Amino acid sequence: MDTMKLGKPTDQRLAMVKNLATDLLWYGHIETTLDRAKSAAQLAEEIITLAVNSYEDVVTAEKTTLDNNGKEKKVTISKDGPKKLSARRKIIAIVNDRQLQRAKGEKLNDFKVRTQGIEMPLVEKIFDELAPKYAARNQENGKNGGYTRVIKTSVRRGDNAQMALAELV
Repeated sequence: MDTMKLGKPTDQRLAMVKNLATDLLWYGHIETTLDRAKSAAQLAEEIITLAVNSYEDVVTAEKTTLDNNGKEKKVTISKDGPKKLSARRKIIAIVNDRQLQRAKGEKLNDFKVRTQGIEMPLVEKIFDELAPKYAARNQENGKNGGYTRVIKTSVRRGDNAQMALAELV
């Protein structure tokens, strides 16, 4: 399959497609030209497939520690398994992470509590929200893929370029 050049040098094209795919995963939809939407949707499909195939790989272990009173306390620790860790690292290399924003009227302390422990919000969203959703959808339909759709909308005034809406299904 030939790569769409999109009228850009390779480094600029790859950066643009990564940014579009990141926005598609973060916001759920983007509006851009048809060829750019197709490229972004293809990359987003690959990212979601990586997450769906590995999101359940979690290793749990129990660890005994001493609390403040000197009593032994069992703590359950869960970490990513090797398959999920590999997929997480690949996704981190592909997407440009977005930062969470404070909601309107939200106090700073509330925001800090809500975002505590979240280093990469987009990657967490992919593994915690999107992957389980699409894995359940795959089991219902009995087939994989089809996580995005590209809908032609109108032509852009000025250069008559075909516009499209790319969205997560």
